[in-house]
Amino acid sequence: MANTGDINVGSVIRYNGELCQIIEYQHRTPGNLRAFYQAKMRNLKTGKLAECRFRAGEAVELARVEYKELQFIFKEGDNLVLMDSETFDQVYIPEEMFGSSAKFLKEEMVVKVAFENDNPILAEPPTFVELEITYAEPGVKGDTATNTLKPATLETGAIINVPLFVNQGEKIKVDTRTESYVERVK
Repeated sequence: MANTGDINVGSVIRYNGELCQIIEYQHRTPGNLRAFYQAKMRNLKTGKLAECRFRAGEAVELARVEYKELQFIFKEGDNLVLMDSETFDQVYIPEEMFGSSAKFLKEEMVVKVAFENDNPILAEPPTFVELEITYAEPGVKGDTATNTLKPATLETGAIINVPLFVNQGEKIKVDTRTESYVERVK
């Protein structure tokens, strides 16, 4: 058993029998009261947020989580098929674990998946991906007084807003966390 001093942002704990990931974690010492830890955590099964206070030194159960880097092979139904590049084992991960950033995945990308007792509990795509624009309207010359954006379709089928100077056929870097354009890739 660990105590509250061993927890930090990103830790996975078992709270009320459910696996939860710590999103925010602060140590507080108000006035003449005892110190406590204020935690904001996400239930990994339901996705709901909860806030909780822990006393300083209180025992908490840290979950044994193993992170693996797996290669995305293809999509099958509602699952994504990933392969371990060392053992060549194929793992089926529900697409909903990646959230809305699953639309930026293309074949042979490496993703990070967290397992607890061989059960996948967390999945995250690469932070930045380089994708080619398959369709974009041409920008209008002289319409650059403000930071104007236009929709562009990427090779994975995702649609994001890009600046007017970006054209069809160019490669761009996309931030999968914010689902936004970062820069052109040369």
